[in-house]
Amino acid sequence: MANQNTIPTREKKIYSAEEISEILNISMKKTYELCNSGAFRVIRLGRVLRVSKASFDHWLNHQEGGI
Repeated sequence: MANQNTIPTREKKIYSAEEISEILNISMKKTYELCNSGAFRVIRLGRVLRVSKASFDHWLNHQEGGI
């Protein structure tokens, strides 16, 4: 019997710019440059950037050289 007190987890669909910076271990300046380069899908909510996890993960998985 399943525990009724568990909260279902939702799969993450977006990354923040800060998360991209942490994942790639790069500065926020470089992160914004990368987000503005068109390398992956970026969603702008006013001044806030959100990055499509699917498009970022696809881009990251296909990198051969450096950033």
